Amino acid sequence: NVAFAVALYHALEGSGDNLFFSPHSISIALAMTYAGARGETAAQLAETLHFTLPQERLHPAFNALDQSLQPQEPSDSNPTPFTLNIANSLWGEQSYTFLEEFLDLLAQNYGAGLQLVDFKHAPEETRQAINAWVSENTEEKIQNLIPQGILTPDTRLVLANAIYFYAGWLHTFDERLTENAPFTLLDGQETSVPLMHLTKPEQLNYARGDNYQAVELPYAGYQTSMLLIVPEVGRFPALEEQLSAEQLAAIIEKLKYQSVNLALPKFGYESTLNLTETLMKMGMPIAMSGEADFSGMDGQGNLAIGAVLHKACVDVDEKGTEAAAATAVAMTVTSMPGESLSLTVDRPFIYLIRDTETGEILFWGRVVDPSQD
Repeated sequence: NVAFAVALYHALEGSGDNLFFSPHSISIALAMTYAGARGETAAQLAETLHFTLPQERLHPAFNALDQSLQPQEPSDSNPTPFTLNIANSLWGEQSYTFLEEFLDLLAQNYGAGLQLVDFKHAPEETRQAINAWVSENTEEKIQNLIPQGILTPDTRLVLANAIYFYAGWLHTFDERLTENAPFTLLDGQETSVPLMHLTKPEQLNYARGDNYQAVELPYAGYQTSMLLIVPEVGRFPALEEQLSAEQLAAIIEKLKYQSVNLALPKFGYESTLNLTETLMKMGMPIAMSGEADFSGMDGQGNLAIGAVLHKACVDVDEKGTEAAAATAVAMTVTSMPGESLSLTVDRPFIYLIRDTETGEILFWGRVVDPSQD
């Protein structure tokens, strides 16, 4: 997941704006799609998504990962565990025949049951039903995942994932200390943003490199955390360009507990991404073409990916973090330790919300301007 997350981040970074997405949501939706891929189509998906396990082991591995990500039961030491809801679903054309083994595999490993719908005669009503399911499974944070015009009478299957996350900080920020402060943008100009402050210095996992500082903010229960990577002034583009899975692992390995007095911008952001062309450029063009082989879905090979859509949102405040994301893949009939130190995050930074035990990256983002909605 980390290798794919880094690769996708680099494929999306060119906009120069804030960015937020869920590598986990996208990986799950495309893993379900991969279950029906065969031949060169499957090979391209596996390489692009950095799937190294064979099909018969990959899907049970996703199932096991989903189980390991679930919050621990409340206890005296952890009375308020985080919330993580992950849901999957299939929406299939009622007149189309799908292979039982394909449907069974997704039901057993992803909990995705097939809902029969009428794409041929009622694509708009079906779109609204899928969007309502997404909204319900993201606490209404993700609306209108699939815009009008995406689903047509030629659509045969939509594979959808929704993820919702909420966690309170282990060390909360004092709302009384939040005040507007300057934030230096990539072009050197300054903007004023609300800056949150910890009540006192806290023992946090911290690292300093040649051109960055990194700090890990644990959520209550220690099972999840937010990793902040803050390049030195003027070094954001260089660090971002060089960031790799190996470098990210090295940064995490370098983290050591130290007393840190942290100041962090309060921010929220929503992103809408059509990943179809991005994924083609990353190495899986056949899946979106008339040469696609998804015969593992229908036994015929008549299907291709028509669109891969993703929406994500995040809100970070003094109490914690709320984030949600959803991904839809639409299949169409084939056509196409020491003294305390201070870290004030007053410049662009990269952040990851991750499971601390498995290292799974649930969400990935960058903030170049906290005042952007």
